[in-house]
Amino acid sequence: MKVIRYVESLEEKWKYVIARQLLRAATSIGANVREAQNAESKDDFIHRFKIVAKEADETEYWLLLCKHSDEYTDCDQLLEDCVVIVKVISKILGSSKRMH
Repeated sequence: MKVIRYVESLEEKWKYVIARQLLRAATSIGANVREAQNAESKDDFIHRFKIVAKEADETEYWLLLCKHSDEYTDCDQLLEDCVVIVKVISKILGSSKRMH
């Protein structure tokens, strides 16, 4: 929900291009985690979580662009949250691959 509110604040400042990219990448993380929970096989689970990892990395990229632009609202907390999420995803992928 935090990222949605942040995107809405960007749109209020007419920062539509970054806002849309960030929203798409960030919401894709959760959607793909949900799909992974219903995976048909271990390979399918790992595949879905690889997509989750890519989307989380892309989300971090867009947040870094915002952070380093003077015209964008502060997103430090979102960036910190994203880094934690990336670490969790990495652990899940590592564990899943070892068990495979």
